[in-house]
Amino acid sequence: MDQLRNKKGFICDMDGVIYHGNQILPGVKEFIDWLYREDKKFLFLTNNSGKTPQELQEKLSRMGLHVDSSHFYTSALATANFIATQTPNAKVFVIGEPGLYNALYEKGIILDDTSPDYVVIGESYSYNYENICRAVRHIQNGARLIGTNSDLTGPTEQGIIPACRAFVKPIEMVTGKEAYYIGKPNPLMMRTGLNMLGVHSKEAAIIGDRMDTDIVSGIESGLDTVLVLSGVSTMETVKTFPYRPRLILKGVGEIPTLAAKEEKAEKTK
Repeated sequence: MDQLRNKKGFICDMDGVIYHGNQILPGVKEFIDWLYREDKKFLFLTNNSGKTPQELQEKLSRMGLHVDSSHFYTSALATANFIATQTPNAKVFVIGEPGLYNALYEKGIILDDTSPDYVVIGESYSYNYENICRAVRHIQNGARLIGTNSDLTGPTEQGIIPACRAFVKPIEMVTGKEAYYIGKPNPLMMRTGLNMLGVHSKEAAIIGDRMDTDIVSGIESGLDTVLVLSGVSTMETVKTFPYRPRLILKGVGEIPTLAAKEEKAEKTK
């Protein structure tokens, strides 16, 4: 914990770390208070492409957490930035939610269901057979396939549900084309996050609930790694991976509690 509390920057996942659905997780308020009190730089880096930073800010506000929208970065924003850099004024066919549409629009990317340059898929409540067929047709005609993130599942109050990669898989199987996934563990997301914080990777830590996105991202980018068991991962699933997080905690609420104990112990020496 001493190593963790001395970090200058913190990159935190959201689903399964801060909340499940609309339910805040235990100890989160104390964790965020600790980040502010210790003057830490922090960023909520989420693979969920459905909401804008402003909507995420409002969601936390309804839970009693007041965080400026500048502390949020999503896979939708990363996807829009990637496409705008690769193909300015690109045309795209999208299966996703408002957060993804808004991010693409702000980068000057054009929605096109006739001859798009890209098929872009994120989490979606409107995913259906008709849209799958459209996506397949566009890819067969030369469009390139992009997934906002590689998460197969996601945690909710009701349990585990399908996420982006589960939506992309049928299209990959039919077309024989593999998607390029933008979100974690793609280094694009991590480099952007560190740049937004203005800290070196050695001065930062990543906190997440997934071994296959959060923890591997941290390991490959040189960040300190903290796995919380409040989302997807369990002690049993951790054992199935060839890599390990440096710390495993029940939830983020343990960070300020353990940090306070260490500080008290240091003062009594």
